[in-house]
Amino acid sequence: MDTTVPLFGVVAVIALAMGFNYTNGFHDAANAIATSVSTRALTPRVALVMAAVANLFGAFFGQKVAATIGSGIIAQPTGVDGLWLVAAALVGATGWNLLTWWFGLPSSSSHALIGGLGGAALVAGVAVQWSVIWTKVVIPMVLSPVIGLVVGYLVMAAILWLFRRSNPGRVTRGFRLAQTASAAAMAFGHGLQDAAKTAGVVVLALTIAGYHTGPTVPLWVLVLSAVVISLGTYAGGWRIMRTLGRRIIDLGPPQGFAAETTAASILYVAGLAFGAPISTTHTITSAIMGVGATKSVRAVRWNVAGNIVGAWFLTFPGAALVAILCWYATAIFR
Repeated sequence: MDTTVPLFGVVAVIALAMGFNYTNGFHDAANAIATSVSTRALTPRVALVMAAVANLFGAFFGQKVAATIGSGIIAQPTGVDGLWLVAAALVGATGWNLLTWWFGLPSSSSHALIGGLGGAALVAGVAVQWSVIWTKVVIPMVLSPVIGLVVGYLVMAAILWLFRRSNPGRVTRGFRLAQTASAAAMAFGHGLQDAAKTAGVVVLALTIAGYHTGPTVPLWVLVLSAVVISLGTYAGGWRIMRTLGRRIIDLGPPQGFAAETTAASILYVAGLAFGAPISTTHTITSAIMGVGATKSVRAVRWNVAGNIVGAWFLTFPGAALVAILCWYATAIFR
């Protein structure tokens, strides 16, 4: 154990990680339930409870994602400065989450966290593992929205063809029920991805202080991350929910089911198969766009989508900048 790192410092960083996790929950709650609420498949409160529970269970399947965040993004920092680095990264990510939440923009909490870690590492003199970022962050960041757009379009086109002779009212009622399952699947994928990312940061802090070794994630860390993100999810994210549920396109139950099913499938493949920390926000937003394009290209409000894409590209440098400012601001204490 590194006795130069005080226990209080470790506890403080874990508290910051849980603060980020909580904002992740209410910031990204909309990812799982916006479509179900907007189509009236679920009431807002029921949808939030369901999403919170699914987030909780999903977190226990995110070991690969946690390992990528905990040991793959930056080289292992050491000592008290290492804890300050992690703290600055968490402040950067949390600050960006709150800023984009205030403006109702569904940006990526995942990329905010990675941007915060990268920015703090650069000014702290810690190596950034660019090869891992390229293969497990940048490439998935580009591919997942493209796949979401294309697959969302294809799934919705298949639904329209399969039910082309069915009674519209009966189809709507059926898909309203089916959305309960698709929204739960989406929330489970969010827990698998996002709660696991916070768990990875906690493991990084514990490793720096000498309280943990090895690639595994302690059970108590997973439980803590899962519970906190679930509480954040239950708190809701109404500003972002309105953006995803109404402002991109007016969704019906079949469209909501297609978008959620598409997004959940992509989250599972990325997290379980590749340990890639992809953005739930990017995935569900692109799936909604793809689904909406089956009506017509004009049915999608591309100006709103453009604002969202702009927030995506600003997330990495924005969170990194906040983390860098935090690192320099706390220099007096180091």
